[in-house]
Amino acid sequence: MCLAVPAQLISINESIGTIELTGATRDCSLLLVPEAKVGDWLLVHAGFAVQIVDEEEAQATLEAFRELEELEEAYFAGKTANS
Repeated sequence: MCLAVPAQLISINESIGTIELTGATRDCSLLLVPEAKVGDWLLVHAGFAVQIVDEEEAQATLEAFRELEELEEAYFAGKTANS
């Protein structure tokens, strides 16, 4: 399964953008979204920004990821307690 993650573009150097993702920064290619500008929210997959999305959609997706993480932690905590 492939998954693109939303991240905010914080700087651009030629066709390489620096994004902020969960408090860390990473570089990604902007070749597929050359119109991206600093401040835009991007979907990033395998080091490439593949789409510009609005902030509301990006935040909703990040919240869903947080909820999934909490459910996963609770599930595995229960498995360990019942073992």
